[in-house]
Amino acid sequence: MFDIGFLELIIVAVLALLILGPERLPKAAQTVGRWVGKARRMASTFSQEIDRQLEIETLREQLKEQGKSININDDANKIHETVSHALAEASSSFEPEANKQPKRDKQAEPAEEDTLKKS
Repeated sequence: MFDIGFLELIIVAVLALLILGPERLPKAAQTVGRWVGKARRMASTFSQEIDRQLEIETLREQLKEQGKSININDDANKIHETVSHALAEASSSFEPEANKQPKRDKQAEPAEEDTLKKS
């Protein structure tokens, strides 16, 4: 992380022992350890927050794309409804002829039955 070698670490420890003395060195090491721990936690939290924000941004982009495809589906549904309505109107204009035709068949059946009964 800081690119400190073993020899450099020994030099820092010896200087700290000479400057602080053996009585204050353990307390100073404890304080430095706490600060390093806090710094690591803050860096970790910062990294996690960046990851969350990137994930949220990705989800927003996906939602926008889905929204565009939904708009396309809405347009397709409108066209489908228009065509269905036009077909319904066209078929309703042919319904009276279709209704007349089965009545003729029903009238034709008794005549055939009468012919069969006579023979």
